[in-house]
Parts: sequence; C-alpha cells; structure tokens
Amino acid sequence: MLVSLTEYGRLHNKSGDTIRRLAENSLLISARKIGRNWVVDSENPYPVIKRAAKRPIAVVSLFSGCGGMDLGFLGGFDFLGKYYGKTDFNIIWANDINPAACETYRENIGKHIIVGDINEEIKNLPERADVVIGGFPCQDISINGKMLGINGKRSGLYAAIVEAVRKLAPQAFVAENVGGLLLKQNKESFNKILADFSSLGYEINCRPYRAEEYGVPQTRERVFIVGTRLGKPGFTPPQASVVEPITAEQAIGDLESAPKDKDFSHIWSLANVSGEQGNRRLIADRPGYTIRAECHGNIQFHYSLPRRISMREAARIQSFPDTFRFHSKLRETERQIGNAVPPVLAWHIAKAVEPLIKRNEI
Repeated sequence: MLVSLTEYGRLHNKSGDTIRRLAENSLLISARKIGRNWVVDSENPYPVIKRAAKRPIAVVSLFSGCGGMDLGFLGGFDFLGKYYGKTDFNIIWANDINPAACETYRENIGKHIIVGDINEEIKNLPERADVVIGGFPCQDISINGKMLGINGKRSGLYAAIVEAVRKLAPQAFVAENVGGLLLKQNKESFNKILADFSSLGYEINCRPYRAEEYGVPQTRERVFIVGTRLGKPGFTPPQASVVEPITAEQAIGDLESAPKDKDFSHIWSLANVSGEQGNRRLIADRPGYTIRAECHGNIQFHYSLPRRISMREAARIQSFPDTFRFHSKLRETERQIGNAVPPVLAWHIAKAVEPLIKRNEI
C-alpha cells in the first residue's frame, strides 16, 4: 500500500525530513512522486545505511627520537595499570638523525622512520599530512644549556618544523620544547618562533604543561605550541587529569627487589657522586625529578637503594610502558629516554587535537 513519507516515517519512528532525504537520494526503492507529493510502499524495508570508514589522520613526525611523542599520538598502551586508548592518528613519515634512536623507534613504533639530517630529508616529505608533530632540539634553550636561543645550531632546527608546515599545509601542528623557552632571556627567540608559525596562517596556542598533572610521575615542565588553521576551531588545552601526582615509589616501587636485567633495561650507571651535579636522590612520596638526556653522572639516585635509578625506572618516570624496549647500551638508552616527550603527556595533547581534524569519509 502506498503511503506518504510522513506515514512511512511514523511506521519506523523516523522524522518526515529523514524519510524525505532517503527518498531524494534514491535510498527508498519504491518511493516516487505523484504530482508534487512523495509516496512510498508501506512494505518497503527501512534501508540499512552503512557508514563509510573514516580514514586515519595522517601524521608527519620530525625529531622523533625513540618515539615518545609518537607513541602518545598513537595511543593503545598501558601505563601503571591505566589504559591509554588507541587514537585515529597514523604516523606515515618520521625522521631522526640518531641511528640508535631510530632502531628503538622501528622496534616499538614502526618501520617508517628515516635516519638522516632533517635539512636533507625534508625534501622527501610525503605529499600531504593532516598533522605535523615534533619536539625540536632544546639544548640551546634549556637552562642547563648555553642559552643561545634559536641562534644556537641545534635549537634553530625549529625552522625545519616551520618548513614542513609550509610544505604540507596540515590542519594542525604540535611543536614541543622545554619550559625554558618562556624565560625572559629567550623572549626574542620565543617571539620569532611564534611569528614564523603564525605567518603560515595558523592560530597559535602556546602554554607550559606540568607533566605530573597529567599522570606522569615526574616534575617535568614542557611547552607545547599547537597551531590550527585560521578559520577552523581553535585548540583547547587538555585539563589536568590527576588530583594527586603519582609518586616515585608508586611508579617504581615494584622494581626495588628486581635483579639486574639487561633485556628489560633494568641496569644503572655506576658513576660516583659528582662534586657539582648528579647528587639528587628521589623522594619516595613525590614524583621523580626531570629525567635529563645527558645523564650518566647526573641521573638521580634511588630513594632507598644505594644506587642510581635504572633505565627501566627512568623509562617509568617518563611514562613509557614496560612493553617499550630499548636495546642500546646504557649511555645511549639514557639519552633516548631523557630526550623523549613523555608518552602519557603526549597522549593528552593528541586527544585534544584529534576532534579538530576533519576527515573525508572513504
């Protein structure tokens, strides 16, 4: 029996407008117009519409290191009993100059990383990307460095991220650096960085984040510069995720009685106490201190044991899951862990960026 679209809608608990759209798009086989009015056979089954899968969000990663930020953007890992869900990001191209870090990345993140100087490899970028991410080197900006700002050879490499954004015109980018970027003595460098990104047509959100407020058992402050295309929704920083920071003992207490294990990176530096630095000892009921890349004699001592913390303990303090494997020797592993963006902090940034990206259905 032929009925109006409104009547057909009542039979299937749908609005008349919804049924009209189905009819106009030829999704109701029996629907036709009689004069100016649509009619449809009441026995016509309501169509089952399969939504096309959304394509993954394509990400290009620069200065990837061993993969801390990239792991955070991918998600799908456990840390201290909490699961950080998989995201829709897909890293299609990554680069770092350190072969050992790239080897760690390949084992834990993916084979797509390219070893080489970004100034050479930038010509090999893919044709498109939705997002560009990167933690540009911070040695010339860090308070532990020479404070040369972007005039320093290494921190000036932020320009590679600017160039990647210019070439790829992504919907968003995320650049990470040390909290020292906001110091008064780095004001000129900071303003130049923001001006360079802004000139490409992006709304910039720049602020410091304290890692311990996001479930990382470490007092580490980092600056994230997030850019979104002008005219698109702006970035809203993620809210702190924990009320009480995770303490050092909560993070690594179960490893106190564990024997040395090279495969698990539970090995530690035997460097003696230095007269000038490297004398810090973890405090059991507080988060760990910032894990540094140039460790050895600087890496902190265990809160109760007569030794420095192990590389696995340092990785825990950086929020790497225990499934993440480092196969370099001790000094190189220290460097990779200390240079990394804490994956858990990166995950929170990624989850705030994810809803801003518009994807065509395929």
